[in-house]
Amino acid sequence: MVTRKRSALFVPASNAKALAKAAMLGADAIILDLEDAVSPSEKETARAAALRALGAGDWTAPLRAVRINALSSPWGEGDVLALASERLDALVIPKVESATMLRQVRQVMTRAVLVPGRSRPALWAMVETPRGILNVREIATSANELGLSTLIVGTNDLAKELRCDGLGQNREALLNHLSRLVLVARSYGLDVLDGVYNAFDDLDGFTREAEQGRRLGFDGKTLIHPAQIVPANTIFGPNQIEIKHAKAIVRAFGLKKNLGKGVINMGGQMIERLHLQEAQVLLDSIPARAAKPVRVPVRKSGKKKS
Repeated sequence: MVTRKRSALFVPASNAKALAKAAMLGADAIILDLEDAVSPSEKETARAAALRALGAGDWTAPLRAVRINALSSPWGEGDVLALASERLDALVIPKVESATMLRQVRQVMTRAVLVPGRSRPALWAMVETPRGILNVREIATSANELGLSTLIVGTNDLAKELRCDGLGQNREALLNHLSRLVLVARSYGLDVLDGVYNAFDDLDGFTREAEQGRRLGFDGKTLIHPAQIVPANTIFGPNQIEIKHAKAIVRAFGLKKNLGKGVINMGGQMIERLHLQEAQVLLDSIPARAAKPVRVPVRKSGKKKS
């Protein structure tokens, strides 16, 4: 099954109460935070707490990640060395401004002793500075080389450095930058997550912003409170109409009369093989009890239709 990233909850590793609950929350991804949410005096103890949490209990979140401190900080290298061989899906790298920054993280990771049978975690790059936005294409081109799988926009820091109103007028000041991130992510086959919504008790405001993020093309949203998980999963997940339509496409291409066809007529609409691919990805991303797609071989066409 495809692992979705509809909801990625930041959990401060220095907050023992929040950390204890993290394993059992319903987010698609849990990001244990060693950076912004942790004061300098707590960095070392927070790292130790994160390591204990990763090694204990049954995690219900499909994806487990840790946001490390920047390598330029006193704690970044220690974070990487401690976490590179853990049972971890991703290291979240803050304030990425170049592929070189990711390459340096990978170089430190190679110094960590790898547990036999365990692979290195992927990298998720936070783009949250003007230079990061300008260089996001160069960052994305390093994906295959460096194991980069996901871009995350850090809207709070980006708005601060741009000296703009990142929340007012439906995030009007950030829209060009948000769209650029989605464009680059799609160009290089990366997932891309929207930034956090700060007012965790304002679920109406969160819903509006999350719906905007989905319209822009984001795969999901980073979160700061468990109350935001359910609405994020709902907004960024397929609704029943989309599921029904995807099933219909798969069934139609599976009919004997349509086998091998590149384009079919379905209810007066021309449906192409690329729509079949999209339908199967959607159905593969939800539990089997909700959708059991019929697998249809995807024929490569010599002519690409727009």
